[in-house]
Amino acid sequence: MQKSEAAYTKTLKQPISTGIPGLDDILCGGIPPGGVVILEGEPGTGKTTIGMQFLVEGAIKHNEPGIYITFEELPEQIYDDMERFGWNLKDLERRNLLRVICIEPEILLEQMLEPNGLFEYMIKEIGCKRVVMDSISLFRLMSSEQEARTNVYTIRNIMRKHALTSFFIREYSEVEGMHIPFENYICDGIVRLSLKPLMEKYRKRTIEVLKMRGTRILEGEHTYKFVEDGVYIIPSLSMAEDKILVQETEVLSTGIHSLDELLMGGIPKGSVFMIDTNSKANYRYLLSSIYAQRIKDDDCTVTMMSGNTTLDMFADTIDLFGVSLRQAVDEGKAHFIEHYKRAVDSGLEKALIRVDDVENDEYANTLNDKLSPIFECEELCDKRWFIYYDLNTIISERGKEFVVKYFSEEISLWRALGITVMAHCNFSEIGTETASFLERTCNGVIRTWVDGNYQYLQVTKSPSGRVSAPHIVANISETPFVRLV
Repeated sequence: MQKSEAAYTKTLKQPISTGIPGLDDILCGGIPPGGVVILEGEPGTGKTTIGMQFLVEGAIKHNEPGIYITFEELPEQIYDDMERFGWNLKDLERRNLLRVICIEPEILLEQMLEPNGLFEYMIKEIGCKRVVMDSISLFRLMSSEQEARTNVYTIRNIMRKHALTSFFIREYSEVEGMHIPFENYICDGIVRLSLKPLMEKYRKRTIEVLKMRGTRILEGEHTYKFVEDGVYIIPSLSMAEDKILVQETEVLSTGIHSLDELLMGGIPKGSVFMIDTNSKANYRYLLSSIYAQRIKDDDCTVTMMSGNTTLDMFADTIDLFGVSLRQAVDEGKAHFIEHYKRAVDSGLEKALIRVDDVENDEYANTLNDKLSPIFECEELCDKRWFIYYDLNTIISERGKEFVVKYFSEEISLWRALGITVMAHCNFSEIGTETASFLERTCNGVIRTWVDGNYQYLQVTKSPSGRVSAPHIVANISETPFVRLV
């Protein structure tokens, strides 16, 4: 490995913040140090603004001086254009935090190859950490493609040699079609800016990270706008945060590492989550993993049994996760609400709360009378409590109107007690109005469904405001038997 390559590899540690609101979120922290990134787009998409914002934010907020190299625009024009965002580029230059250089591509390349040449002098003079080059498309126009490829490759290696995190601006048009430019193979990342139709009369600006070595990315197109202080990016699938729950430091693991990652650690204690499934989805192991993890973490639980799963069947499933339901019952940590007259193993019978003969108008009082002594038990009152609620059963046995009234009342009570709730329902079978009501009452919604040959899972609502992309639910041989990919 050449020295420059070794130095580049060594620096791939903490990401470099772009300073551009939303972009660091899409890049899961920022650009790997020393990375060379293509910033491409059609005229008018904001390439120059984003490039300069990367330098200005780096200089002001991170004390990382930068150089803006332009082949076509004069510095005075750039100073004037950027002033509308409140960026005083001349002042940054006086403070040795920025250089704006207008130079011919051939001369730049000569100086970059010259030991102690102009380029190296400028880097050392200000302690440069960031570079924007506008635009490398000119290398194609001034030479053959092979020579242009060699030149861009050489420039990339020089950037790596000096550990400079760089944006190479490139003109891009949709008419390029399936042809992939050689620059996209050479560089470490590709960020594409586009203008797309919006509501027939309007256009929206989108940004997409197509590639970024050394870091994960949030895939897909994200909207951005020009605001008073630069470019502001709104990552897709984002909502307003629930500040109270986000500030809650205690989260409950689902037992599925990949799901915990989507939930930013797990389910916040005291929150209410809904799992929405369609009729084809296999949610058995998903829910069993969440429940089993609660027992493993020494929590106390209340579970409403579904119509298609007996308590004995549930115990056998939980046993696959290394948890003895009978032991949890003996310790007073597992209780079950049963709507059906079904035989139960004698070791589990004592944990049952039977409501099969309770009328709707007496249901709430009966259940509260049964549960209150359990919640207030002196030996268990300091434990965390987790409730799994099968709303499909309630809807089937007591009707949608009952759920709309009863569930909201119970949710208020459980929230006040700091109890974490996981409810399960099939939104597609209960109608839009009822489904919307249930979704509003919850802090988070996890949706899983089957489409074609695959089952998918997506977090469509969360206290953090983060909505995930759809993930495939893959079967694995070891616990928790599912993995999100």
